[in-house]
This record gives sequence, structure tokens and C-alpha cells, in this order.
Amino acid sequence: MLRVLFLFLVLIVSVVFGPMLAGHQGYVLIQTDNYNIETSVTGLVIMVLLLVVMLMAIEWVLRHIFRTGARTRGWFIGRKRSRARAQTKAALIKLAEGDYKQVESLLTRNADHAEQPMVNYLLAAEAAQQRGDDFRTNQYLERAAEVADTDQLPVDITRVRIQLAQGEDHAARHGVDRLLNQAPRHPEVLRLAEQAYLRTGAYNSLLEILPSMHKIELHSENELQVLRQQAYIGLMNQAMAAEGSDGLKRWWKDQSRKTRHEVPLQIAMVEHLIECNDHEMAQEIVLDSLKRHYDERLVLLIPRLKSGNLERLEKALHQQVKQYGATPLLNSTLGQLLMKHGEWQQATDAFREALKQRPDVYDYAWLGDTLEKLHRSDEAAQMRRKGLMLTLKQQNSE
Repeated sequence: MLRVLFLFLVLIVSVVFGPMLAGHQGYVLIQTDNYNIETSVTGLVIMVLLLVVMLMAIEWVLRHIFRTGARTRGWFIGRKRSRARAQTKAALIKLAEGDYKQVESLLTRNADHAEQPMVNYLLAAEAAQQRGDDFRTNQYLERAAEVADTDQLPVDITRVRIQLAQGEDHAARHGVDRLLNQAPRHPEVLRLAEQAYLRTGAYNSLLEILPSMHKIELHSENELQVLRQQAYIGLMNQAMAAEGSDGLKRWWKDQSRKTRHEVPLQIAMVEHLIECNDHEMAQEIVLDSLKRHYDERLVLLIPRLKSGNLERLEKALHQQVKQYGATPLLNSTLGQLLMKHGEWQQATDAFREALKQRPDVYDYAWLGDTLEKLHRSDEAAQMRRKGLMLTLKQQNSE
């Protein structure tokens, strides 16, 4: 615009002052080695003006040529973006259909021109993993890492998810440890960490992330409690596998009092000790817990104990009866202990009391055994018959 204005000014000046200088045009000589160019000042000015006009015309032509090229390139790029958008939409439909081969093909065809190239490559990696093509899976993950630049978190999350799907549990655990340093409260990172730690037996690490799960409400309170118990039972298994009963007792002693007083963990500990044939320690845990509170799950463990001091167990059961009443379970458990002592009449009385409160197949069977020991065969057969009828009734109701 400034150049055009300059030309107009020059033309106006020429029109105004041209006639005044018509008789005084002057003389211009341009001399070189081989040529001499002679002209008037007016002629020189006209030639300069013509040269400027010619340069401006050339510039205008070139500018329009390059602008047309840019428009053409933009048209091609826009067309590729449109195709990429359409192919991405089609890929999502195929993903819902489970056609992973088509998903992979559509997502990668124009992935570099998609709105989110990284997302296209990550989805393509998961589709390739579903097809079992590990080579292409890794190829797409690497490409996603390249286009993601500094935002590597989605790529790392997808890589760990794929490793878990492929059964590469220890590699996934390594990846999860790094992810937790970057995003310790990211929901998907915590979900993947839960899977990786459970699969690799990293129960201490699992216990460490439970508070973060609680804060973001990843699971309900009951689900977190189950997960916590699962972690502790896993640690019990490891201690038992490494050092048997001694390792179990040492591990149990190292736990906090609050942990040792949790009934589900006490039950698990007793079951592990029974498996290790350490009935003495198992009995101590059961009796100590029953002193603090009544729990039927603990009572159910008593008949499994091979104790050398059955009197303590019987005394504890009688104490429970005085404190909480003669429940069917307490009477049945007491009857089972009396059977071990050979006190058949007292055992018979205990089983009869239990059956008065509710019918039970096992109690009928045990009562039949005690009556047989008391040489009351007819009554024993009658009890066994009742037990059989109850079993058939329960089977029919199912």
C-alpha cells in the first residue's frame, strides 16, 4: 500500500513540476568500460518509475502464485484431517463391535493428521494387543510416545495395561512403581497398581496405596476392607512358606495390636497355624479373642483344634454360654469337645439341646454316634434317620 502511495506522489510531482523543468531537463551520463549511456534527467526518472512498476508487478504475480500454493497445500491437509476424523469415528464403531483388525487399520491410516494422534496410536496398540500382535502393539506404543512429546502419562498407563493383559506382571509392576511417583492418586494408576501388586505378591506395596484409594473413593469401604484382608493373608502365606510356624508367629508378633485384634485376620491366622500343626498357638489366639468378644466364626474353629488341654476349651465354652446364652452353635461345639473326652452322656445332652433350638444334619449324625456309644442303637438309628430326612428335604428345596 505504501508503494502505491509513493508512486502516486511521484506521478503528482511529475505532473506539477514536469512542465516547469521542461526547458531545464539537465544531462545524465552513465559511462562503463564499453558503453556510454546518455539521457536527460526526466528520461532517467521515467525509466526508474517504469522499473519500480515492473518490479511491483513481478512481486504481485509471485505473491499470488505462492498464495495459491499455500491454499492448495492447506486444502490437501484439511482433506487429510477430515478423512482422519471420519476414520476415527468409524474405528470407534468397529471397536464397539469387537472388530479389532478394522479398528487398528482405521486408526492408523491417517493417524498423524488426527485431532489427537497419540490417542489414535494408543487405541491401535490396544487393538493390536487384542489380536495378539505383540510387534505392532509395541510399534504403536513407540509411535504414541513420539507424538505425545512431554505428555507421556497416557502412554505409560496404556503400556502397563497392555503388559498386564499379556501376562507380563513383573514388567507391569515396574511400570506401576514409576507411575505412582508421577501420579500417586490417579484412579487408573491405582487400579493398575492393585492388579500388578496382587499378581506379583507385593502385598506390602498394596497396603501402602490403600489410603490413596480411600481418599479418592476408588472402592467402597467394604471392598477396601476385603482388599486389606487379602493383602494380610497374602503376607501370612509368604511367612508360612518361608519359615513355617515360626515365621508366622514372628510375623504376627510384628503386627500392631489393632491388626492382631481384627477377627477376620485372627481367623486366617488360626487356620494357617492349624495347617502348620501348631494347635497350641492357634488355641491361644482363639481363647484370647473370645475373652474380648463373642464371634461364631471363632467358635467354629474350636472343633478343629487338636489341643492337649481340652479342659480350657470346655471352660471357655461354658463361660460363653453363661455370658451369651446357650446358642445352638455353643451347644453343638461343646458336644463335639465332650465326644473327644469320651463323655458320651454329656455330649448327648449337649447335642439334644442344640437340636431343640434348630434341626441340623451334623448334630443328628453326632447324636447318633454318642447314642451308639451308650448302647442305645434303636434311638441312634432314629436320629440318623431324622438326619437323612433333613438332608433330603434340603436337597429338594434347592
